[in-house]
Amino acid sequence: MKILAALIVLVLVTSIAFMMRPGFGSFERWFAPKAVLWPKWQADDARSKAEIEHSDWSAFLERYLSQDEQGVALVDYGAVTSADRDALGDYIQRLSNIEIGAHNKDVQLAYWVNVYNALTVQVVLDKYPVASIRDIKISPGLFALGPWDKALITIDGEPITLNDIEHRILRPIWRDPRLHYVLNCASIGCPNLGSAAYSAGAVEDQLDAAARAYVNSDRGVWVENGQISVSRIYDWFVEDFGGTEQAVLEHLSVYARPDLRGRLSSIGRISGQHYDWSLNGVVQ
Repeated sequence: MKILAALIVLVLVTSIAFMMRPGFGSFERWFAPKAVLWPKWQADDARSKAEIEHSDWSAFLERYLSQDEQGVALVDYGAVTSADRDALGDYIQRLSNIEIGAHNKDVQLAYWVNVYNALTVQVVLDKYPVASIRDIKISPGLFALGPWDKALITIDGEPITLNDIEHRILRPIWRDPRLHYVLNCASIGCPNLGSAAYSAGAVEDQLDAAARAYVNSDRGVWVENGQISVSRIYDWFVEDFGGTEQAVLEHLSVYARPDLRGRLSSIGRISGQHYDWSLNGVVQ
């Protein structure tokens, strides 16, 4: 038994050391959610011209979102009034009653991104103050962190979680790495929460703008002393960015400013990863 216990300890220590090592390709990647299609949500009507109204969400963002000196978008959770909490709840409830399959793909894309971001803000407000969204332990499971596996909305009779939206609907249906730049997990290390709602007519430009903003921020890519460090997002979801370290570098180069693009090309490898799970809230 002592030998077995020692072996278990050795495996755990080795695994933790592997997970924490520098470079690209971590133990954490094994536990990142995979894109697994939920076929129900593939339906759409390409001929539909119907829009979905998101002005209530834009008004909330205009009122409570700001950027700090480092360009990080922060939500003033502590200042949100009861009336605005109710308005946010009414907006989410209205979205839950929409027959999303009757809309075209661009309308659907904006819809799902806005639903995800609004739900994330709502779940933080419900538990505020918290230091990190991972402290909101409402997901089922003894060791679950955060709210991502808790059903937060019902659409077309289906209870839906944040992980459902990201990993069973958006990622497998649209297969667009830029999605990672517009889905906000209420953390400093995450790409910024958009300053306005996403809309069908502007969503392509909004995706590109979000990609450029994050790649060229210190949270996306950090180059120092001849070494490249990137957000752990690129490791967790490496398959969305081409599947290899080189593919990630090529993806980054597409959106990088010329000076950063040159350094990515000349260095040619990723030496570290970073991510800050602190809440994206205005310090009270």
